[in-house]
Amino acid sequence: MRIPKHIGIIPDGNRRWAVENGIKKEEGYDKGISPGMTLYRLCRDLGVEEMTFYGFTADNTKRPSVQREAFSKACVKAVEVLSKENAQLLVLGKTSSAMFPDELKPYTKRVCFGTGGMKINFLINYSWEWDLGLSDGVIGPELKTSDVSRMDLIIRWGGRRRLSGFLPVQSVYSDFYVVDDYWPDFKTDHVYNALEWYSRQDVTLGG
Repeated sequence: MRIPKHIGIIPDGNRRWAVENGIKKEEGYDKGISPGMTLYRLCRDLGVEEMTFYGFTADNTKRPSVQREAFSKACVKAVEVLSKENAQLLVLGKTSSAMFPDELKPYTKRVCFGTGGMKINFLINYSWEWDLGLSDGVIGPELKTSDVSRMDLIIRWGGRRRLSGFLPVQSVYSDFYVVDDYWPDFKTDHVYNALEWYSRQDVTLGG
């Protein structure tokens, strides 16, 4: 298989999974931590150099407070688990908002865990308008995610076929693969199927 250097991950479907499994919507977020670590280790062992995970968006914070608190805590817990691995973490998002967890502010500059290794970018309270510095319809002079490289492949769980504002600049030439299963139902086969599909794509970057 041809292994992409940078994979973007949109782990969607936690709330729908929770409803179908007879629990409260907010209880679905915590179920996404273990799949995320399994995915990270799998991609690390395959030789992927960089991964970007969509944690939550600024628009997500419009949800009921009990859900907002649940996905914020899940993101903080995910970073705590990752800190025991070998990785380089960078958290990106609108830190000036009260919706950005204080516990994650130390990681808004890239931090090395263990012996370092794969770059992990975690989008927290992220919006494409913030990233582009959009004000009154005018794009600002600097991209706030300039430390994040162009993505080769984006995988989205949960069946939705849209980017939902996910890194609009870095996704410009990304191949986009959709998994219909919800994120908490993650299987390693999802990744292998995505990589087999990606290997068959003709990557020309417009040339």
